[in-house]
Amino acid sequence: MSKIIELKNVKKYFKDVKAVDDLSFSVNKGELFAFLGVNGAGKSTTISMICGTLNKDSGQIFVDGKDIEKDKQSVLADIGVVFQNSVLDQQLTVLDNLYIKSAFYGLNKTQTKQRINELAKLLDFENILNRTVANLSGGQRRRIDIARALLNNPKILILDEPTTGLDPQTRKLLWQVIENCRKEKGLTVFLTTHYMEEASDADYVVIIDSGKIVAKGTPVELKNLYTGDFITIYNVDEEKIQSLGIKYEKNKDSFRVEVKNIEEAKKLIIAHPEIFDDFELVKGKMDDVFLSVTGKKLLGEN
Repeated sequence: MSKIIELKNVKKYFKDVKAVDDLSFSVNKGELFAFLGVNGAGKSTTISMICGTLNKDSGQIFVDGKDIEKDKQSVLADIGVVFQNSVLDQQLTVLDNLYIKSAFYGLNKTQTKQRINELAKLLDFENILNRTVANLSGGQRRRIDIARALLNNPKILILDEPTTGLDPQTRKLLWQVIENCRKEKGLTVFLTTHYMEEASDADYVVIIDSGKIVAKGTPVELKNLYTGDFITIYNVDEEKIQSLGIKYEKNKDSFRVEVKNIEEAKKLIIAHPEIFDDFELVKGKMDDVFLSVTGKKLLGEN
């Protein structure tokens, strides 16, 4: 599988702050790539350099085989970006926002009208085209942000926390549209997110902390490497949990203990049937991977 984004030894410092510190990774064509880290880890700085809006201090960045510094305009034509905060003009209508963006891509009126109609149907905003953005809900604005990024049929879609704060129905719709674009057009998706279930669906994951890669691999590889299985135990006194002599986590109405694998879980349950009367066994999740690798929780971190 060929690489569509490649970073080699990229650095970006802001005085004494090493925002991106010798970063090297690649993204394959057509894959869903998750780029994870707490706020301040270097994600937005990296995205800005890939998009050419911020110059790197050293290293190399290639997008579809082209050097971002030597062929910026060509590179930008291949990229659509949905920023964490909406960049739509609040005082203009949805239609005006999309027409203005289309002009940057050199689309004529006929092409633009056709593309807007396609996206309005896909993202279900046909009935709000003439409404000003200021009067839209958060979910409606997000749909327009996605449409704006897809106007020119980009090869790469960069999503910077695209579904934060959205209702489940809107999140589902956005991901359906994105997945359809991946299947039908081979779209590559570069995702940053605070929702670990979205990262779990990725083809490949890179986790950064303080501008450096601290873990990388497929979700399954990362789970196997950095976290085990968990037993959640209900309707039991804490004293009995303590008698197991292993580390546990107390929740509102249960206790959670970590085991290396299914075999270890079986031995523990057989040895203490009086404790494991009401329990469930679950595999480790990406949240657990992230906490294990960085020592931090992703949601709510600053």
